[in-house]
Amino acid sequence: MLWAFLVLGLSSFGGPVAHLGYFRAEFVDRRRWLTEADYADLVALCQCLPGPTSSQVGIGLGLQRAGSAGALAAWLGFTAPSALLLTLVALGIQRGTAVWAAGALHGLKVLAVAVVAQAVWGMARSLCPDRPRQLLAIAAALLVLLLPAAIGQPGALVLGAVAGLWLLGGRFNRGNKAAGLAPGAGAGAGAGAGAGAGAGVGASASASASASADEDADADADADADPGSRPQTAHGPVVDTGLATVSRRTGLLALLAFVVLMGGLFLAAHESGSRLWGALWVCYRASAMVFGGGHVVLPMLEAGLVQPGWMSLEQFLAGYGAAQAVPGPLFTFAAYLGATLTMPGVTSPWLGALLLLAAIFAPAWLTLLGALPFWHALRQRPRVRDALAGINAAVVGLLGAALITPVGTSALQHPLDGLMAAVAALLLMRFRWSPVLLVVLTAAAGAALAVLQHP
Repeated sequence: MLWAFLVLGLSSFGGPVAHLGYFRAEFVDRRRWLTEADYADLVALCQCLPGPTSSQVGIGLGLQRAGSAGALAAWLGFTAPSALLLTLVALGIQRGTAVWAAGALHGLKVLAVAVVAQAVWGMARSLCPDRPRQLLAIAAALLVLLLPAAIGQPGALVLGAVAGLWLLGGRFNRGNKAAGLAPGAGAGAGAGAGAGAGAGVGASASASASASADEDADADADADADPGSRPQTAHGPVVDTGLATVSRRTGLLALLAFVVLMGGLFLAAHESGSRLWGALWVCYRASAMVFGGGHVVLPMLEAGLVQPGWMSLEQFLAGYGAAQAVPGPLFTFAAYLGATLTMPGVTSPWLGALLLLAAIFAPAWLTLLGALPFWHALRQRPRVRDALAGINAAVVGLLGAALITPVGTSALQHPLDGLMAAVAALLLMRFRWSPVLLVVLTAAAGAALAVLQHP
Protein backbone atom coordinates (compact mmCIF):
# COMPACT_ATOMS: atom_id res chain seq x y z
CA MET A 1 0.00 0.00 0.00
CA LEU A 2 2.71 2.47 1.00
CA TRP A 3 4.79 1.66 -2.07
CA ALA A 4 1.86 1.96 -4.47
CA PHE A 5 0.97 5.44 -3.21
CA LEU A 6 4.60 6.50 -2.87
CA VAL A 7 5.09 5.83 -6.59
CA LEU A 8 1.99 7.91 -7.31
CA GLY A 9 3.19 10.63 -4.95
CA LEU A 10 6.41 10.84 -6.93
CA SER A 11 4.82 10.76 -10.38
CA SER A 12 1.31 12.28 -10.22
CA PHE A 13 1.67 15.68 -11.85
CA GLY A 14 -1.17 17.72 -13.28
CA GLY A 15 -3.39 18.57 -10.30
CA PRO A 16 -6.38 16.81 -8.69
CA VAL A 17 -8.15 16.05 -11.97
CA ALA A 18 -5.11 14.18 -13.24
CA HIS A 19 -4.59 12.53 -9.83
CA LEU A 20 -8.00 10.89 -10.09
CA GLY A 21 -7.09 9.61 -13.52
CA TYR A 22 -3.85 8.12 -12.17
CA PHE A 23 -5.75 6.52 -9.27
CA ARG A 24 -8.29 5.01 -11.63
CA ALA A 25 -5.63 3.62 -13.95
CA GLU A 26 -3.64 2.14 -11.07
CA PHE A 27 -6.28 0.78 -8.72
CA VAL A 28 -9.27 0.10 -10.97
CA ASP A 29 -7.69 -0.88 -14.28
CA ARG A 30 -4.31 -2.34 -13.31
CA ARG A 31 -4.53 -3.66 -9.74
CA ARG A 32 -8.32 -4.21 -9.78
CA TRP A 33 -8.61 -3.39 -6.09
CA LEU A 34 -12.14 -2.12 -6.63
CA THR A 35 -14.75 -1.75 -9.33
CA GLU A 36 -15.52 1.30 -11.45
CA ALA A 37 -18.76 1.69 -9.50
CA ASP A 38 -17.02 1.59 -6.12
CA TYR A 39 -14.47 4.12 -7.29
CA ALA A 40 -17.17 6.42 -8.64
CA ASP A 41 -19.06 6.30 -5.36
CA LEU A 42 -15.96 7.17 -3.35
CA VAL A 43 -15.02 10.07 -5.64
CA ALA A 44 -18.62 11.32 -5.53
CA LEU A 45 -18.52 11.45 -1.75
CA CYS A 46 -15.15 13.22 -1.64
CA GLN A 47 -16.37 15.82 -4.13
CA CYS A 48 -19.14 16.68 -1.69
CA LEU A 49 -16.68 17.23 1.18
CA PRO A 50 -14.42 20.21 1.85
CA GLY A 51 -10.70 19.82 1.42
CA PRO A 52 -8.37 18.11 -1.07
CA THR A 53 -10.52 15.71 -3.08
CA SER A 54 -7.72 13.56 -4.51
CA SER A 55 -6.11 13.13 -1.09
CA GLN A 56 -9.43 12.08 0.40
CA VAL A 57 -9.94 9.57 -2.40
CA GLY A 58 -6.49 8.16 -1.65
CA ILE A 59 -7.30 7.88 2.06
CA GLY A 60 -10.56 6.15 1.20
CA LEU A 61 -8.82 3.70 -1.10
CA GLY A 62 -6.32 2.82 1.61
CA LEU A 63 -9.11 2.45 4.15
CA GLN A 64 -11.06 0.10 1.91
CA ARG A 65 -8.03 -2.03 1.13
CA ALA A 66 -6.26 -2.28 4.50
CA GLY A 67 -8.24 -0.44 7.17
CA SER A 68 -6.87 2.48 9.19
CA ALA A 69 -3.23 1.43 8.66
CA GLY A 70 -3.85 1.35 4.91
CA ALA A 71 -5.43 4.80 4.99
CA LEU A 72 -2.42 6.22 6.84
CA ALA A 73 0.03 4.50 4.48
CA ALA A 74 -1.85 5.81 1.43
CA TRP A 75 -1.85 9.36 2.76
CA LEU A 76 1.83 9.28 3.74
CA GLY A 77 2.92 7.79 0.42
CA PHE A 78 0.97 10.28 -1.67
CA THR A 79 1.73 13.35 0.49
CA ALA A 80 5.30 12.94 1.74
CA PRO A 81 7.23 13.50 -1.53
CA SER A 82 5.76 16.90 -2.35
CA ALA A 83 5.77 17.97 1.32
CA LEU A 84 9.48 17.13 1.58
CA LEU A 85 10.34 18.92 -1.66
CA LEU A 86 8.44 22.06 -0.70
CA THR A 87 10.06 22.13 2.72
CA LEU A 88 13.46 21.95 1.05
CA VAL A 89 12.46 24.82 -1.24
CA ALA A 90 11.53 26.86 1.82
CA LEU A 91 14.95 26.14 3.30
CA GLY A 92 16.55 27.66 0.22
CA ILE A 93 17.32 24.60 -1.88
CA GLN A 94 16.26 25.63 -5.37
CA ARG A 95 15.60 22.89 -7.89
CA GLY A 96 14.37 22.67 -11.42
CA THR A 97 15.91 25.90 -12.78
CA ALA A 98 17.92 24.26 -15.59
CA VAL A 99 16.53 24.20 -19.13
CA TRP A 100 16.24 20.41 -19.16
CA ALA A 101 14.39 20.39 -15.82
CA ALA A 102 11.85 22.95 -17.03
CA GLY A 103 11.37 20.86 -20.17
CA ALA A 104 10.85 17.69 -18.13
CA LEU A 105 8.19 19.46 -16.08
CA HIS A 106 6.46 20.58 -19.28
CA GLY A 107 6.52 17.02 -20.58
CA LEU A 108 4.72 15.89 -17.44
CA LYS A 109 2.08 18.56 -17.97
CA VAL A 110 1.54 17.19 -21.48
CA LEU A 111 1.11 13.70 -20.01
CA ALA A 112 -1.57 15.11 -17.72
CA VAL A 113 -3.57 15.98 -20.86
CA ALA A 114 -3.50 12.32 -21.90
CA VAL A 115 -4.43 11.11 -18.43
CA VAL A 116 -7.41 13.45 -18.21
CA ALA A 117 -8.48 12.55 -21.76
CA GLN A 118 -8.46 8.89 -20.78
CA ALA A 119 -10.63 9.69 -17.75
CA VAL A 120 -13.07 11.69 -19.90
CA TRP A 121 -13.39 8.85 -22.39
CA GLY A 122 -13.90 6.13 -19.81
CA MET A 123 -16.29 8.23 -17.78
CA ALA A 124 -18.37 9.26 -20.79
CA ARG A 125 -18.79 5.66 -21.92
CA SER A 126 -20.06 4.48 -18.55
CA LEU A 127 -21.87 7.56 -17.24
CA CYS A 128 -23.41 9.02 -20.40
CA PRO A 129 -24.76 6.00 -22.32
CA ASP A 130 -27.92 7.76 -23.55
CA ARG A 131 -28.85 11.03 -25.25
CA PRO A 132 -30.30 12.85 -22.19
CA ARG A 133 -27.11 12.39 -20.18
CA GLN A 134 -24.93 13.26 -23.15
CA LEU A 135 -26.82 16.54 -23.58
CA LEU A 136 -26.56 17.20 -19.86
CA ALA A 137 -22.79 16.69 -19.99
CA ILE A 138 -22.50 19.15 -22.88
CA ALA A 139 -24.63 21.70 -21.04
CA ALA A 140 -22.48 21.34 -17.92
CA ALA A 141 -19.29 21.83 -19.93
CA LEU A 142 -20.65 24.98 -21.57
CA LEU A 143 -21.76 26.32 -18.20
CA VAL A 144 -18.26 25.88 -16.79
CA LEU A 145 -16.51 27.34 -19.83
CA LEU A 146 -18.77 30.38 -20.22
CA LEU A 147 -19.33 31.43 -16.60
CA PRO A 148 -16.87 32.39 -13.85
CA ALA A 149 -15.54 29.38 -11.95
CA ALA A 150 -17.28 30.35 -8.72
CA ILE A 151 -20.65 30.17 -10.50
CA GLY A 152 -20.18 27.69 -13.34
CA GLN A 153 -18.72 24.75 -11.45
CA PRO A 154 -21.19 24.48 -8.57
CA GLY A 155 -23.95 25.51 -10.97
CA ALA A 156 -23.17 22.56 -13.23
CA LEU A 157 -23.40 20.13 -10.31
CA VAL A 158 -26.69 21.65 -9.18
CA LEU A 159 -27.98 21.40 -12.75
CA GLY A 160 -27.02 17.74 -12.84
CA ALA A 161 -28.69 16.97 -9.52
CA VAL A 162 -31.91 18.76 -10.45
CA ALA A 163 -32.04 17.13 -13.89
CA GLY A 164 -31.45 13.70 -12.44
CA LEU A 165 -33.93 14.15 -9.59
CA TRP A 166 -36.84 15.79 -11.40
CA LEU A 167 -36.42 15.34 -15.13
CA LEU A 168 -34.42 12.29 -16.12
CA GLY A 169 -34.49 9.79 -13.27
CA GLY A 170 -37.14 7.57 -14.85
CA ARG A 171 -35.24 7.47 -18.14
CA PHE A 172 -32.09 6.33 -16.37
CA ASN A 173 -33.80 3.30 -14.85
CA ARG A 174 -35.53 2.40 -18.12
CA GLY A 175 -32.22 2.66 -19.96
CA ASN A 176 -30.51 0.46 -17.39
CA LYS A 177 -33.24 -2.17 -17.67
CA ALA A 178 -32.89 -2.19 -21.44
CA ALA A 179 -29.15 -2.73 -20.98
CA GLY A 180 -29.73 -5.58 -18.58
CA LEU A 181 -28.62 -3.63 -15.50
CA ALA A 182 -30.29 -3.31 -12.16
CA PRO A 183 -32.49 -0.26 -11.60
CA GLY A 184 -30.42 2.62 -10.32
CA ALA A 185 -27.21 1.45 -11.99
CA GLY A 186 -25.01 4.32 -13.02
CA ALA A 187 -26.29 6.41 -10.19
CA GLY A 188 -23.02 7.01 -8.41
CA ALA A 189 -21.02 10.08 -9.17
CA GLY A 190 -17.39 10.89 -9.32
CA ALA A 191 -15.90 14.29 -9.22
CA GLY A 192 -12.63 15.90 -8.32
CA ALA A 193 -11.49 19.43 -8.44
CA GLY A 194 -8.41 20.91 -9.91
CA ALA A 195 -8.48 24.67 -10.25
CA GLY A 196 -12.11 24.25 -9.41
CA ALA A 197 -12.74 21.56 -12.01
CA GLY A 198 -14.46 18.28 -11.30
CA ALA A 199 -13.89 14.75 -12.49
CA GLY A 200 -15.73 11.52 -12.01
CA VAL A 201 -14.99 8.00 -13.10
CA GLY A 202 -17.09 4.89 -13.42
CA ALA A 203 -20.68 3.79 -13.03
CA SER A 204 -22.54 3.89 -9.79
CA ALA A 205 -24.16 0.63 -9.04
CA SER A 206 -22.39 -2.60 -8.32
CA ALA A 207 -23.26 -5.91 -6.78
CA SER A 208 -22.37 -4.49 -3.38
CA ALA A 209 -24.53 -1.43 -3.88
CA SER A 210 -27.37 -3.71 -4.96
CA ALA A 211 -26.95 -6.09 -2.03
CA SER A 212 -29.98 -6.77 0.08
CA ALA A 213 -30.99 -4.63 3.02
CA ASP A 214 -29.94 -7.45 5.32
CA GLU A 215 -26.44 -7.45 3.86
CA ASP A 216 -26.22 -3.68 4.29
CA ALA A 217 -27.27 -3.94 7.91
CA ASP A 218 -24.74 -6.68 8.55
CA ALA A 219 -22.01 -4.62 6.91
CA ASP A 220 -22.75 -1.69 9.20
CA ALA A 221 -22.83 -3.91 12.27
CA ASP A 222 -19.48 -5.46 11.37
CA ALA A 223 -17.91 -2.18 10.41
CA ASP A 224 -14.91 -2.44 12.68
CA ALA A 225 -14.41 -6.18 12.22
CA ASP A 226 -11.73 -7.88 10.18
CA PRO A 227 -12.34 -7.41 6.42
CA GLY A 228 -12.53 -11.15 5.98
CA SER A 229 -15.66 -11.24 8.14
CA ARG A 230 -17.67 -8.95 5.89
CA PRO A 231 -20.80 -10.34 4.23
CA GLN A 232 -20.38 -12.01 0.88
CA THR A 233 -22.24 -11.54 -2.38
CA ALA A 234 -21.97 -13.44 -5.64
CA HIS A 235 -19.14 -11.07 -6.55
CA GLY A 236 -17.14 -11.38 -3.32
CA PRO A 237 -16.95 -9.40 -0.07
CA VAL A 238 -19.11 -6.32 0.37
CA VAL A 239 -16.48 -3.61 0.57
CA ASP A 240 -18.18 -0.48 -0.80
CA THR A 241 -14.93 1.50 -0.97
CA GLY A 242 -14.40 1.47 2.75
CA LEU A 243 -17.94 2.41 3.74
CA ALA A 244 -18.25 -0.81 5.72
CA THR A 245 -14.93 -0.17 7.50
CA VAL A 246 -16.15 2.86 9.45
CA SER A 247 -18.84 2.49 12.10
CA ARG A 248 -21.46 5.12 12.78
CA ARG A 249 -19.95 5.72 16.21
CA THR A 250 -16.54 6.39 14.67
CA GLY A 251 -18.15 8.68 12.13
CA LEU A 252 -19.93 10.70 14.81
CA LEU A 253 -16.73 10.99 16.84
CA ALA A 254 -14.87 12.23 13.77
CA LEU A 255 -17.53 14.87 13.09
CA LEU A 256 -17.43 15.93 16.74
CA ALA A 257 -13.64 16.25 16.58
CA PHE A 258 -13.98 18.32 13.41
CA VAL A 259 -16.31 20.79 15.14
CA VAL A 260 -14.28 20.90 18.37
CA LEU A 261 -11.06 21.63 16.49
CA MET A 262 -12.78 24.32 14.46
CA GLY A 263 -14.00 26.09 17.58
CA GLY A 264 -10.88 25.43 19.64
CA LEU A 265 -8.43 26.73 17.05
CA PHE A 266 -10.62 29.79 16.44
CA LEU A 267 -10.61 30.65 20.13
CA ALA A 268 -6.90 29.92 20.57
CA ALA A 269 -5.97 32.08 17.58
CA HIS A 270 -8.11 35.05 18.58
CA GLU A 271 -7.61 34.95 22.34
CA SER A 272 -3.87 34.27 22.44
CA GLY A 273 -2.76 36.46 19.56
CA SER A 274 -0.05 33.86 18.90
CA ARG A 275 1.24 33.58 15.37
CA LEU A 276 1.50 29.80 15.79
CA TRP A 277 -2.16 29.37 16.76
CA GLY A 278 -3.12 31.89 14.10
CA ALA A 279 -1.31 29.97 11.36
CA LEU A 280 -2.83 26.68 12.53
CA TRP A 281 -6.29 28.28 12.44
CA VAL A 282 -5.74 29.76 8.97
CA CYS A 283 -4.73 26.38 7.50
CA TYR A 284 -7.47 24.41 9.28
CA ARG A 285 -10.17 26.94 8.35
CA ALA A 286 -9.05 27.10 4.71
CA SER A 287 -9.25 23.33 4.34
CA ALA A 288 -12.50 23.01 6.29
CA MET A 289 -14.41 25.71 4.43
CA VAL A 290 -13.24 25.43 0.84
CA PHE A 291 -14.69 23.19 -1.85
CA GLY A 292 -12.90 22.89 -5.15
CA GLY A 293 -9.34 21.78 -4.50
CA GLY A 294 -5.93 23.28 -3.93
CA HIS A 295 -6.07 26.36 -6.14
CA VAL A 296 -9.29 27.53 -4.49
CA VAL A 297 -7.70 27.44 -1.03
CA LEU A 298 -4.88 29.82 -1.98
CA PRO A 299 -6.82 33.11 -1.58
CA MET A 300 -7.77 32.17 1.98
CA LEU A 301 -4.18 31.28 2.83
CA GLU A 302 -2.94 34.54 1.32
CA ALA A 303 -5.49 36.58 3.25
CA GLY A 304 -4.62 34.84 6.51
CA LEU A 305 -0.83 34.81 6.25
CA VAL A 306 0.29 37.60 3.91
CA GLN A 307 -2.14 40.38 4.73
CA PRO A 308 -1.29 40.35 8.47
CA GLY A 309 2.38 40.69 7.52
CA TRP A 310 3.50 37.25 8.70
CA MET A 311 5.22 36.60 5.36
CA SER A 312 5.80 38.62 2.20
CA LEU A 313 3.78 38.25 -0.96
CA GLU A 314 6.99 37.37 -2.78
CA GLN A 315 7.64 34.48 -0.39
CA PHE A 316 4.07 33.29 -0.77
CA LEU A 317 4.11 33.39 -4.58
CA ALA A 318 7.52 31.71 -4.74
CA GLY A 319 6.12 28.80 -2.74
CA TYR A 320 3.01 28.69 -4.88
CA GLY A 321 5.14 28.51 -8.01
CA ALA A 322 7.19 25.68 -6.50
CA ALA A 323 3.99 23.83 -5.61
CA GLN A 324 3.08 23.73 -9.30
CA ALA A 325 6.36 22.01 -10.09
CA VAL A 326 6.09 19.08 -7.69
CA PRO A 327 3.87 15.99 -7.87
CA GLY A 328 1.14 15.14 -5.40
CA PRO A 329 -1.51 17.29 -3.70
CA LEU A 330 -1.27 21.07 -3.84
CA PHE A 331 -2.30 21.22 -0.17
CA THR A 332 1.29 20.29 0.72
CA PHE A 333 1.94 23.97 0.06
CA ALA A 334 1.26 24.18 3.81
CA ALA A 335 4.62 22.50 4.45
CA TYR A 336 6.36 25.34 2.61
CA LEU A 337 4.38 27.89 4.60
CA GLY A 338 5.21 26.22 7.92
CA ALA A 339 8.92 26.10 7.10
CA THR A 340 8.93 29.74 5.95
CA LEU A 341 6.97 31.36 8.77
CA THR A 342 8.66 32.50 11.96
CA MET A 343 6.45 31.20 14.76
CA PRO A 344 7.30 31.62 18.46
CA GLY A 345 7.80 28.27 20.13
CA VAL A 346 8.58 26.48 16.87
CA THR A 347 12.30 25.79 17.01
CA SER A 348 12.71 24.10 13.64
CA PRO A 349 11.39 24.77 10.13
CA TRP A 350 10.70 21.05 9.86
CA LEU A 351 8.46 21.20 12.92
CA GLY A 352 6.62 24.20 11.47
CA ALA A 353 6.12 22.31 8.21
CA LEU A 354 4.70 19.28 10.05
CA LEU A 355 2.34 21.38 12.18
CA LEU A 356 0.77 23.30 9.29
CA LEU A 357 0.65 20.15 7.17
CA ALA A 358 -1.31 18.42 9.94
CA ALA A 359 -3.61 21.43 10.32
CA ILE A 360 -4.51 21.62 6.63
CA PHE A 361 -5.10 17.87 6.20
CA ALA A 362 -6.96 17.25 9.49
CA PRO A 363 -10.36 18.38 8.09
CA ALA A 364 -9.91 16.03 5.12
CA TRP A 365 -9.49 13.06 7.44
CA LEU A 366 -12.24 13.99 9.86
CA THR A 367 -14.91 14.88 7.31
CA LEU A 368 -14.23 11.72 5.27
CA LEU A 369 -14.39 9.44 8.32
CA GLY A 370 -17.48 11.28 9.51
CA ALA A 371 -19.33 10.99 6.21
CA LEU A 372 -18.46 7.45 5.09
CA PRO A 373 -20.93 5.43 7.20
CA PHE A 374 -23.84 7.77 6.48
CA TRP A 375 -23.08 7.98 2.76
CA HIS A 376 -23.35 4.21 2.59
CA ALA A 377 -26.97 4.35 3.72
CA LEU A 378 -27.89 7.57 1.93
CA ARG A 379 -26.81 6.49 -1.53
CA GLN A 380 -29.17 3.48 -1.46
CA ARG A 381 -32.25 5.72 -1.57
CA PRO A 382 -33.84 5.88 -5.05
CA ARG A 383 -34.22 9.67 -5.03
CA VAL A 384 -30.59 10.11 -4.08
CA ARG A 385 -29.53 7.70 -6.83
CA ASP A 386 -31.56 9.67 -9.37
CA ALA A 387 -29.81 12.88 -8.32
CA LEU A 388 -26.42 11.19 -8.45
CA ALA A 389 -27.15 9.93 -11.95
CA GLY A 390 -27.60 13.52 -13.07
CA ILE A 391 -24.50 14.65 -11.21
CA ASN A 392 -22.51 11.90 -12.90
CA ALA A 393 -23.53 13.18 -16.32
CA ALA A 394 -22.71 16.74 -15.28
CA VAL A 395 -19.23 15.85 -14.08
CA VAL A 396 -18.45 14.35 -17.46
CA GLY A 397 -18.92 17.88 -18.74
CA LEU A 398 -16.89 19.31 -15.87
CA LEU A 399 -13.95 17.07 -16.67
CA GLY A 400 -14.31 17.80 -20.38
CA ALA A 401 -14.16 21.52 -19.62
CA ALA A 402 -11.12 20.94 -17.40
CA LEU A 403 -9.43 19.07 -20.25
CA ILE A 404 -9.84 22.17 -22.41
CA THR A 405 -8.83 24.62 -19.71
CA PRO A 406 -6.71 24.72 -17.62
CA VAL A 407 -5.16 21.31 -18.40
CA GLY A 408 -4.99 21.69 -22.17
CA THR A 409 -4.32 25.41 -22.44
CA SER A 410 -1.45 25.28 -19.95
CA ALA A 411 0.27 22.25 -21.51
CA LEU A 412 -0.29 22.40 -25.28
CA GLN A 413 1.86 25.35 -26.33
CA HIS A 414 3.44 23.87 -29.47
CA PRO A 415 2.35 21.40 -32.19
CA LEU A 416 4.85 18.89 -30.81
CA ASP A 417 3.03 19.08 -27.47
CA GLY A 418 -0.17 18.00 -29.18
CA LEU A 419 1.63 15.12 -30.90
CA MET A 420 3.18 13.99 -27.60
CA ALA A 421 -0.19 14.13 -25.85
CA ALA A 422 -1.85 12.13 -28.64
CA VAL A 423 0.83 9.43 -28.52
CA ALA A 424 0.63 9.24 -24.72
CA ALA A 425 -3.16 8.95 -24.88
CA LEU A 426 -2.89 6.16 -27.46
CA LEU A 427 -0.42 4.24 -25.31
CA LEU A 428 -2.62 4.67 -22.25
CA MET A 429 -5.97 3.88 -23.79
CA ARG A 430 -5.18 1.42 -26.59
CA PHE A 431 -2.07 -0.39 -25.37
CA ARG A 432 -2.63 0.13 -21.60
CA TRP A 433 0.90 1.23 -20.82
CA SER A 434 1.66 2.01 -17.19
CA PRO A 435 1.29 5.72 -16.33
CA VAL A 436 4.52 5.46 -14.31
CA LEU A 437 6.44 4.38 -17.43
CA LEU A 438 4.87 7.21 -19.40
CA VAL A 439 5.92 9.68 -16.69
CA VAL A 440 9.54 8.72 -17.34
CA LEU A 441 9.17 8.81 -21.11
CA THR A 442 7.32 12.12 -21.35
CA ALA A 443 9.66 13.78 -18.87
CA ALA A 444 12.64 12.61 -20.92
CA ALA A 445 11.00 13.74 -24.17
CA GLY A 446 10.16 17.14 -22.70
CA ALA A 447 13.71 17.59 -21.43
CA ALA A 448 15.20 16.62 -24.78
CA LEU A 449 12.95 18.99 -26.73
CA ALA A 450 13.72 21.85 -24.35
CA VAL A 451 17.47 21.37 -24.76
CA LEU A 452 17.21 21.13 -28.55
CA GLN A 453 15.03 24.26 -28.80
CA HIS A 454 17.12 26.32 -26.39
CA PRO A 455 19.47 28.71 -28.19
